[in-house]
Amino acid sequence: MKSELFVDVQPDEVTIALTEDGRLQEISREKSAEDNFSVGNIYLGRVKKVMPALNAAFVDVGHEKDAFLHYLDLGPQFIPFRKYVTALMSDRRKQPSQPVPNSGANLGKDGQIADLLKTGDLILVQVIKEPINTKGPRLTAEINLAGRNMVLLPFADKVMVSQKIKREAERSRLKQLLQAIKPQGFGVIVRTMAEDKRAAELDSEMRLLAKRWEDTLRKLQLPDTKAKSKQNAARNRDEEVRLVNAEIGRTIGIIRDIFSPDFESIQINDEEMFGEVKRYVELIAPDKAGIVRLYTGEQPLFDHFDLTRQTKTGLGRVVGFGNGGYLTIDKTEALFSIDVNSGSKKLFEDQEENAFRFNMLAADEIAHQMRLRDIGGIIIVDFIDMDSKDNQQKLYDHVRMLMEKDRAKHHVLPLTKFGLMQITRQRVRPAVEMDVTEVCPTCMGKGKIQPSILFTDRLQNEIETYAAQYGRGLRLQLHPFVYAYVCKGWLTSLKAKWHRKYGVRVTENQNLGMLDRRFIGQDGKQLTDSEQKQ
Repeated sequence: MKSELFVDVQPDEVTIALTEDGRLQEISREKSAEDNFSVGNIYLGRVKKVMPALNAAFVDVGHEKDAFLHYLDLGPQFIPFRKYVTALMSDRRKQPSQPVPNSGANLGKDGQIADLLKTGDLILVQVIKEPINTKGPRLTAEINLAGRNMVLLPFADKVMVSQKIKREAERSRLKQLLQAIKPQGFGVIVRTMAEDKRAAELDSEMRLLAKRWEDTLRKLQLPDTKAKSKQNAARNRDEEVRLVNAEIGRTIGIIRDIFSPDFESIQINDEEMFGEVKRYVELIAPDKAGIVRLYTGEQPLFDHFDLTRQTKTGLGRVVGFGNGGYLTIDKTEALFSIDVNSGSKKLFEDQEENAFRFNMLAADEIAHQMRLRDIGGIIIVDFIDMDSKDNQQKLYDHVRMLMEKDRAKHHVLPLTKFGLMQITRQRVRPAVEMDVTEVCPTCMGKGKIQPSILFTDRLQNEIETYAAQYGRGLRLQLHPFVYAYVCKGWLTSLKAKWHRKYGVRVTENQNLGMLDRRFIGQDGKQLTDSEQKQ
């Protein structure tokens, strides 16, 4: 299977797409804003409210909505861990020795959070679920640091090996090796990627994760406020709620989690991101560093590799799955609903066989859609009604087989008598939502239009203005239909004329509205609206 990763870097966001054998399998968008509450980020938060009825607390970590921390997410070693963090923050001149796991009383599962936390307490927490809809982040006090081959667990003292490593000899080797190289007072979860890895490689990653933990502890140590004025001390107290360890970017995180020998290329259109990814791949797989490539083509990255078309056809409300059948996908506050429709076409004259075949085809697309959109929570699928119990069982088995390839934790229930199937899938971040509709190409959403015959005249005036301000070498992107029009005539075309006169290169961009346009500067960056109006 040929796997490829594409990273499209824009001024305000980064879009990451994974394809397998040319088909889009996963896509995610990461905002460039600094207040991005990603899974894995570690914060020093302040308890805002304790809720005994929920046995949970709401914690301020800087998000507009307070984050949620349940008693069961405190961890068995919460008491010694909290004492250690308190001692660490009280004296910035030295770092106390880390307590040995199990040295204090372990928390039971039936305790009360009100006995441990009160409003105003500072607490070190980690994001385990990003903000979704109207909810704030979900937190845990059991801190972990994830690497490619292992997960380091401060305040734990056990080594656990992934169940996906089946060979008993290899499981035993990894367990003994990690017991020998891990720092005292730490636990380790050995990931599937560690199978058959050399001791030197695992030891190197262990040292890197331990260094990240040390850096986190150093950021926790607050400045000494005794010699400062009351005003400065008050300001420092306000600044106590802060990020102390940021998870690596979404791009590096995806590479860390899914990188395999099957990867054939990683295409990136930004030099800075290209350098960051290349350094990381050189670290984890030196022989694969050559697959990281900087895309410098004139066409947008996603257009060139046919990802824009796949995005628009695969992320709409209605998605076809062949032979005239289609899915209708709707999102509510509580769940996702997927309705299977056969359309007007029949594959077989027999109604039962026809329903079964369309349901089997739909199951393939449903499994693909859940991974593509990263749908989580409760998913209700309304399959076409089938009377045969045997066909219902075959469909259920087929869905379970398809879902085995999904990295997210999930659970599939058999069909009900109403033909409904319930699927639960792990949700740690919002599902992918992209508006695949376009603004009206004539009125641009205003209800009134300018004379269409004057469009190219206005466009030429803009080109002349930009060329005078930025010089030759600009790039102009147009909708494919408009691009075809300006190319008409070859040497006498508007495209050739503008290139000769202003040095502007005209290309197409499938993401643009019909009468929209986008100017790209000589440095390869998109000119913002404010720059275009100057």
